[in-house]
Amino acid sequence: MITAFYHPAFAAPIGDHIMPMRKFGLVAEGLKARTDVRLAQPEPATESDLRRVHTPEYINAVRSGTPRALAESQKFPWSPALFPSVCLTNGSCIAAARQALRDGVAAALASGFHHAHTDHGEGFCTFHGLVVAAEALQAAYEVERVAILDLDLHYGNGTAALAATRPYLTVLSIYGSDYHANVDYRDVTVRRHEDGANHWSVALPAGCDGPLLNETLERHLPRLLEPGKPDVLLYQAGADPLRDDPYSPLALTHQDLLERDRIVFEFARRHSLPTAWVLAGGYTRDIAKVVEVHLNTFRAAKTVFGGTGQEDAVL
Repeated sequence: MITAFYHPAFAAPIGDHIMPMRKFGLVAEGLKARTDVRLAQPEPATESDLRRVHTPEYINAVRSGTPRALAESQKFPWSPALFPSVCLTNGSCIAAARQALRDGVAAALASGFHHAHTDHGEGFCTFHGLVVAAEALQAAYEVERVAILDLDLHYGNGTAALAATRPYLTVLSIYGSDYHANVDYRDVTVRRHEDGANHWSVALPAGCDGPLLNETLERHLPRLLEPGKPDVLLYQAGADPLRDDPYSPLALTHQDLLERDRIVFEFARRHSLPTAWVLAGGYTRDIAKVVEVHLNTFRAAKTVFGGTGQEDAVL
């Protein structure tokens, strides 16, 4: 049984925005008929949880809306509902990480917010749920080392910046579009950031297909075990590498992304890594295509962690 954390209030009212907030609820609806998934509501992240990662000034700006430029630095229109929403989504990351330590695998039906920085947001990312979760587990002495695998379309620049001061983290970002200062670089040859001692990245060329992605994963996933085996793996399972996504220069199909997830989960099982994943990215106007990517991640998890998965063949 896989526990997936979800709350209807994940969807803050941001109007007609390219970020499809309603996808979280649609994924939850798609999981309700499954007997191998249990939906649970998370507790919101606390002020202490947020302050381990973010400055008081930034937290207060998101809560109050003042100053407005800082409150909207993640490119969401501010409203009083934004702060409670992102506290719940961050809380779901914490809950999923803790559940994974108990069960071996769990999910949060929320974003990981990998572009968020200590003192501001970027790229539809407010508070950095993945690092907030890692810090919460560290503070409670539940883990010593945490690995973050980012397979969103975009490079996780916020994760890299936060990892630089957290040597207990190991971060690997495999991406098809770079990201810096709230700008995405679809051509990965135009801009190149610098990796660090504990955060590494691999750029996928335009037109990358399934076989190339699989080869890249098999070659680079072992880096997550450096310099030592992590106690938990936090996985950013992006839907935006899909070839139909308006941001994506890649040639990846639904089947390719399903295989991507299977490879990740097989790696985690082979190395006995408790794994919690989040639903990242996905901007295709036909939201059913985004939801399908996320439901396929559950199918891949079932295949690897719980039976043959034949009853959950790709739709």
